[in-house]
Amino acid sequence: MLINYYKGEPNTYVLCHRNGKLVQHGVGINFFYLPATTSIAAVPLASRESLFIFNETTANFQEVSIQGSLTYRLTEPLELAKRLDFTIAPKTHDYKSDDPQQLEQRVVNSVQAHTRSEVSRRSLEDALSEVKDLASIVFAKVAEAPELRSIGIELEGLHFTAVKATPEMQKALEADYRESLHKRADQAIYDRRKSAVDEERKIRESEMNTDVELENRRKDLVDMQAENSLTLAEAEAKADELKLAPYGELPPQVLIGLALKEWASNAGTIENLSITPDLLSKVVSFVSETRQ
Repeated sequence: MLINYYKGEPNTYVLCHRNGKLVQHGVGINFFYLPATTSIAAVPLASRESLFIFNETTANFQEVSIQGSLTYRLTEPLELAKRLDFTIAPKTHDYKSDDPQQLEQRVVNSVQAHTRSEVSRRSLEDALSEVKDLASIVFAKVAEAPELRSIGIELEGLHFTAVKATPEMQKALEADYRESLHKRADQAIYDRRKSAVDEERKIRESEMNTDVELENRRKDLVDMQAENSLTLAEAEAKADELKLAPYGELPPQVLIGLALKEWASNAGTIENLSITPDLLSKVVSFVSETRQ
């Protein structure tokens, strides 16, 4: 009877059945077996990556294309081997059924179902702008999905690499975005002009306030000068009044005599002097009266 030898891989959980009964199992085990009575199942334990792309509809009935990748691994190989057929051909290690490939599709289907639920609640704009949040929410829900946990599938990572609208809608969004940029640019120009006008107004108001303050100071200065001039004039008038007060009590003849005396003392500085007969007669008359 032919006896074969099987060598397991270190990242594979191997189950050996003989006559329909599980006789040994473990990670990367090696053993001899009889091909006629033995079947071998191999459940991969290494992390597996799967790419996906699917279309969904947003809350405002717009179609979006979602592209991404997910990473998962199998944590309950014994339970999984009961649910799916992981039997292999010992010599080639190829699976005899399509169950391993369908397992990957189960994970993708779960991701798509929860993604559809989240996208259908969002508008197109939100679905396009909240890619990171959307992936985090879907990851949390898929990680707790009972249909995957029950067979020992653990989701390790989920990434949405692209969320795109249809080409026509993409052009419309780009046009709308460009228009919003133009409006923001126009608003910025308007704000700058308004700011410049406000600054110019403030400068003019400051200049006017300065002119008003200068005029008020000038008015105060003029008033002070006028008051000082008036005070000075009054002081000079008072001084003259006090100076001339003694002369008011003297007779006219004495005053004339004093005037002639003052004239005589300053005669050297007088260039021209006109004396009329009437003036001379009056002077002589006053002098004569003074002597008497």
